[in-house]
Amino acid sequence: MNASVPGALAASIDRVRRPALAAGVVALAACALGAFAAPAAFFRGYLFGFVFFAGLALGCMAIVMLHSLTGGAWGVPIRRLLEAGTRTLPLLAVLFLPIALGLRHLYPWARPEAVAGDPLLQAKHAYLNVPFFLGRSVVYFAVWIGFSYYLNRWSLEQDRGASPAIARRLQLLSAGGLVVYGLTVTFASIDWVMSLEPHWFSTMYGVLYIAGQALNALAFVTAALVLLSGQEPLAGFVRSSHYHDLGKLMLAFVMFWAYIAFSQYLIIWAGNLPEEIPWYLRRLHGGWGWIGVALIALHFALPFLLLLPEGANRNPRILAGVAALVVLMRFVDVFWLVRPAFAHAVSGPEGFHAHWLDLAAPAGIGGVWLAAYLWQLKRRPLLPVNDPEYLEAAAHGSH
Repeated sequence: MNASVPGALAASIDRVRRPALAAGVVALAACALGAFAAPAAFFRGYLFGFVFFAGLALGCMAIVMLHSLTGGAWGVPIRRLLEAGTRTLPLLAVLFLPIALGLRHLYPWARPEAVAGDPLLQAKHAYLNVPFFLGRSVVYFAVWIGFSYYLNRWSLEQDRGASPAIARRLQLLSAGGLVVYGLTVTFASIDWVMSLEPHWFSTMYGVLYIAGQALNALAFVTAALVLLSGQEPLAGFVRSSHYHDLGKLMLAFVMFWAYIAFSQYLIIWAGNLPEEIPWYLRRLHGGWGWIGVALIALHFALPFLLLLPEGANRNPRILAGVAALVVLMRFVDVFWLVRPAFAHAVSGPEGFHAHWLDLAAPAGIGGVWLAAYLWQLKRRPLLPVNDPEYLEAAAHGSH
């Protein structure tokens, strides 16, 4: 078996990878200059971009483990696309360093003067303090990279020879891995995003991030599969049945995300507690509310209506378009979750404000991440021919 994708496909991947890397480097260089003029704006934009792309890689890991645990033909065409995403986690650990250096610009609890004047921050200081925050982040990345390492190592061993023992190891690793993933992502979402507004809390916040990460990853690899399906080895393998499976799964994830997002809103709004309501008030007034409306219309309603008919799921163009829309709206959703936490600092308690670094920093992180992803993607065959579900997937696609 070849150790990488065919030459023609590798050349096509490189035609995207090199411009993405160049654009990412240029954008990060511009951000470095902007950081000197507006350090607070830089760290805000950088955190937003980092949370989005870290979530994309983690969502890939979660779906890989889900497929390893449950099996099924649906995951075979996208397995290598997902695994490539998990192998970008070491890069994301490096990209976390600017956040570690900018904690005072991001988090009230990282500023001693803010803690000294706030009894609630003093009460939470045992958990929300710089050394413990950084230590937890190190643990998160160590755990995620560890799981990614073994998922990819055993998958590569499976390429060299089919063995039920390898499939069983992957299944057992994924069973525990999904539990650990849920716990670590929950705590990471609290640390990195919810603690931006330490007076607010939600017990559903971690689940909201898990749902968003899984949806983002599935939509991303679905769009990538459609783009790559015109070339070997995918051209002779991927059929409308595979697209139908992915479309149905994406519909389920869209509905799950909408259910969690609405449930959190309903519970907080019905409770009407003064320590909880302001979080939504900031996101529903002064221009931010229009983003919320767009999320309802374009993140849920339109994808739901487009993915519901069976014919749309089997049409790769429609499916790729919906998947691209979902990825875009995941980007908007992360912006809506992160950025209003800082709105009061620049434009009053209810005003909408965006800085050019809010786009430049994610563009820089995204260009570098995409280049790393594509580099990883072309290093291994795109079809796991020794996967226990491979023959079922091939037969499923021929129907």
